[in-house]
Amino acid sequence: MTNEKKTLTTSFGAPVGDNQNSITAGHRGPTLIQDVHLLEKLAHFNRERVPERVVHAKGAGAHGYFEVTNDLSKYTKAKVFNGVGKRTPLFIRFSTVAGENGSSDTVRDPRGFAVKFYTEEGNYDIVGNNTPVFFIRDAIKFPDFIHTQKRHPQTHLKNPNAVWDFWSLSPESLHQVTILMSDRGIPATLRHMHGFGSHTFKWVNEEGEAVWVKYHFKTEQGVKNLDPAVAAKIAGENPDYHTEDLFNAIENGDFPKWKLYVQIMPLEDANTYRFDPFDVTKVWSQKDYPLIEVGEMVLNRNPENYFAEVEQATFSPGTLVPGVEVSPDKMLQGRLFAYADAHRYRVGANHQALPINRPHVEVNNYQRDGQMRFDNNGGGSVYYEPNSLGGPTEASEHKTTGFPVTGVAESVAYDHDDHYTQAGDLYRLMSEEERSRLVSTIVGAMEPVESDEIKLRQIGHFYKADPEYGQRVAEGLGLSVPEEVK
Repeated sequence: MTNEKKTLTTSFGAPVGDNQNSITAGHRGPTLIQDVHLLEKLAHFNRERVPERVVHAKGAGAHGYFEVTNDLSKYTKAKVFNGVGKRTPLFIRFSTVAGENGSSDTVRDPRGFAVKFYTEEGNYDIVGNNTPVFFIRDAIKFPDFIHTQKRHPQTHLKNPNAVWDFWSLSPESLHQVTILMSDRGIPATLRHMHGFGSHTFKWVNEEGEAVWVKYHFKTEQGVKNLDPAVAAKIAGENPDYHTEDLFNAIENGDFPKWKLYVQIMPLEDANTYRFDPFDVTKVWSQKDYPLIEVGEMVLNRNPENYFAEVEQATFSPGTLVPGVEVSPDKMLQGRLFAYADAHRYRVGANHQALPINRPHVEVNNYQRDGQMRFDNNGGGSVYYEPNSLGGPTEASEHKTTGFPVTGVAESVAYDHDDHYTQAGDLYRLMSEEERSRLVSTIVGAMEPVESDEIKLRQIGHFYKADPEYGQRVAEGLGLSVPEEVK
């Protein structure tokens, strides 16, 4: 290995000036499409695996419905959330993140939690995880992060050196790392875990009034997790354990259920809240913004064909309906492009026309041709707009609401860099038994790391979150907390 320093470049050889921060309009964005380095990274990353998903390759799915139990029309005009008793059909896909299509269900990994609502205004996707936060907060770092979770290009083995090197150099990951290494890192089943939209979104009502919102799906089966030794045993004996459990539960009439809650934040609070509300590595305190019940999700029907429904299901946080809009969350802004682009590559330009993805309402647009076009391709109807031939036209009442942007267009980080308070709070909330298991799991995961420098750097992050946290990990690894951190 050579220590010669090399300059990072684009694929066309130009030097990269900033590989940590997207170019945004001011500190809060939104992200600018002129950031060709960001677009190149995301577009290339989406095309790195053929044909399975680059991430979330191993998954299970089911059909069901969502029923409103608390009308929230004062906050959003989205009809899916309006009218007590209103039911909307849906499809959900659960998944692990890092493993391949044939990997085990019971590994320590976040779980994807993607819900497609077939609403009367078109499809609406909530594409989240079973954790309320994520490892990074800018999409420009996503391809690099996932590379660390994949296999070494030479050995084709998982690489703990890369995992902890990246995390130790990305302190914003500490909150999610703490969750992942805790008891919640291995759910007992897909039915016994919560789900989260993770990002901040904007809700807008009929009067054009807006609020910021976060989604929480709370399992009605109760949260249950697996002991790591039991999970490892199951991984060897039945790697499809979660997939089988979900299928059998529904087949036997034991329909899984989740209550959907939201947190609502007034728009103006975003400028004064103690954490940046658009930073996906942070949560909003439920003491500040209590959970408000919206409705119940019930899964009551298994797929008839796994490939046609689960494998070809495509989700994107940019699949929105009137009354739901995006926020300046930099991770979300990148996902708006990356997810749909991945589907166009993996499933095809017409993936939205497949039965599992097709809206339950009529689709009227001027998109034509492309691979696997299997309907009448618009027939002989008008194929451009504007036109004077009666073709579909825009509806100005559905324009999205604006929000002010300020500053200079440049690559900038978030204003807030407190990566330790919430991770420390989480550690202090745990019982002594939970802390001991957390530390034991972290030590076991870090022991294979060859570099003490990486270990000490990560120990410093744990110590800054809580001195006891860092001290116990250090002791478990036979190291001392760096003096400069104390």
